[in-house]
Amino acid sequence: MAILLPTLGGLTERQYQLFFLLQSLVARHRPDGLAQLTDSDLAEAAAALAASFETAAKGVLFEHTPQSALARSLMLEMRESLRAISEKAGRAVDQEAIPVLRCIERGARETHASTGGGETAYLSLVGRLLQQSPEPAGPQPAQEPSPSGIILP
Repeated sequence: MAILLPTLGGLTERQYQLFFLLQSLVARHRPDGLAQLTDSDLAEAAAALAASFETAAKGVLFEHTPQSALARSLMLEMRESLRAISEKAGRAVDQEAIPVLRCIERGARETHASTGGGETAYLSLVGRLLQQSPEPAGPQPAQEPSPSGIILP
């Protein structure tokens, strides 16, 4: 968390929601074939999508394209997810997504560079974070102990 939190500074509540939505999408993303998504692929995809949204905000329609095929497929999936959110919300989320995408890009680049944890340090960190689920609130129903496989004389 100490590595991830500095990259998230300045986000609004809605942007935090977008951040975790996009991170869960990244965690579920499975590239074609035997290829493995790396931090640099994620950073490249987030940077290209953010740059496309920034360019569109200036009135120029130009899609920035990542060099890596893995980054390109991830970028397309992230863009489709944001488009679906825009349709459901009834408003464009592109402008809110720009700082989120820049946070993801910065996190992937900085975590990879600062931790020396390999090519998937950031992806592993976020994966561990997303897999942790809080304990359910309230009393838990009592579970009957399962019968033991041991036979006593």
